[in-house]
Amino acid sequence: MNTLSRRPSLVLALMAALTLAGCATSQSGDVYSRDQAQQEMTVRMGVVESVRQVTIEGTRSGVGTVAGAAIGGVAGSNVGEGKGSTVAAILGAVAGGLAGSALENKTTGKAGLEITVRLDNGQYTAIVQEATGEAFAPGEKVRILSGNGTSRVTH
Repeated sequence: MNTLSRRPSLVLALMAALTLAGCATSQSGDVYSRDQAQQEMTVRMGVVESVRQVTIEGTRSGVGTVAGAAIGGVAGSNVGEGKGSTVAAILGAVAGGLAGSALENKTTGKAGLEITVRLDNGQYTAIVQEATGEAFAPGEKVRILSGNGTSRVTH
């Protein structure tokens, strides 16, 4: 297989990886999905007890693995000839798949906040949401909006 015939695979793999970045959804307190719009939510009031910075894991759609395996396989197949080229292609595909998966997770991961709130009824709850620049501080009065299995902390 010559370099020209390998190029479309490489281009498709790169396009798939770049497309993945646009698939990530926001988990912040101020972004709503279309399904959440015009839906009734329960509101609870409370006071922030603590705020901790966390990392929200990135997506694991498999696109990074497939793209990495394709790139690694093509790169490996350029090493040696005959059986050596085949072995290098397989090793390149495995290594590329692992690297692609890790890269997908790293590039789609987000900074988050774990916000612990003492509710007005005395109970405690903690919510993790994407950090968007909205600051929360201990002692601050906040609202927790909950609906359809999702909760968010807002001012």
